[in-house]
Amino acid sequence: MGIVAPVKDYVFAWHINQKLGLSFRNNNGLEIQLRKKNRNYFFSVYQFLDTSVNTEHFLYNNQHDGEFLLPEFKHLDFLWLIKGDDLNKEELISFMQSARLIPAVQLVTEMASEKIKNKQHLVL
Repeated sequence: MGIVAPVKDYVFAWHINQKLGLSFRNNNGLEIQLRKKNRNYFFSVYQFLDTSVNTEHFLYNNQHDGEFLLPEFKHLDFLWLIKGDDLNKEELISFMQSARLIPAVQLVTEMASEKIKNKQHLVL
């Protein structure tokens, strides 16, 4: 999912945890470092493992100091990747609808993996 929410990553993760009953935590070991224009840019990654349904959730901050983790999605503030064996369309729609209830959220959209040009930047 792609999300537009102009707030700090830790604030957004807190809201998701409170509203959706999840437990996202910042995983410094997954932090993504990109070197562009002779500078290092760091993109935080929050992670939540739902062992009850065997799914793993990753919440990426798409922006840092004017650079983007996925430049093809400059309009998005956050990327929410859900990996799992049994994730179905209804569950995805439920996550999207719940995320829309967070006050800072302006847009939630499903992202087709074939439209992501820089997949190498994501933890897959």
